[in-house]
Amino acid sequence: MDPNFISEWFQYADSDLSSAEYLLDKRPKPFELICYLCEQSAEKNLKGYLIYKGMIEPPKIHDLDILCEMCSEYDERFIEMKRACNTLTRYGVQPRYPHEMEIQEHDMEKALEYARQIQSFNTLQAVRAELL
Repeated sequence: MDPNFISEWFQYADSDLSSAEYLLDKRPKPFELICYLCEQSAEKNLKGYLIYKGMIEPPKIHDLDILCEMCSEYDERFIEMKRACNTLTRYGVQPRYPHEMEIQEHDMEKALEYARQIQSFNTLQAVRAELL
């Protein structure tokens, strides 16, 4: 697989997370959008890993639990990300529509924590370093 193609997935993941962090300065804070971007960052990190492992095209799903399980087939340490994936999955679709879910500041803080945790996960960092 083309290393540049794989790197693009990680770059998009980084961009989503940095956009979420940028929005922290907005008043009022757009909790829904920040949580959505955190989910997107995690999703792109996991899909980038699957492409790195040889998947030509990752599944067109937003369920991080399934993506995490798929990643754990290659590296069982991904199970450590299960809680983060489970929490972030709920932000993949519902926050994009009015009145679908109520998100509070503590939800947003947890989403940021989990997105950062996935981004800094050792296995993903090793892949990123290899691609440089």
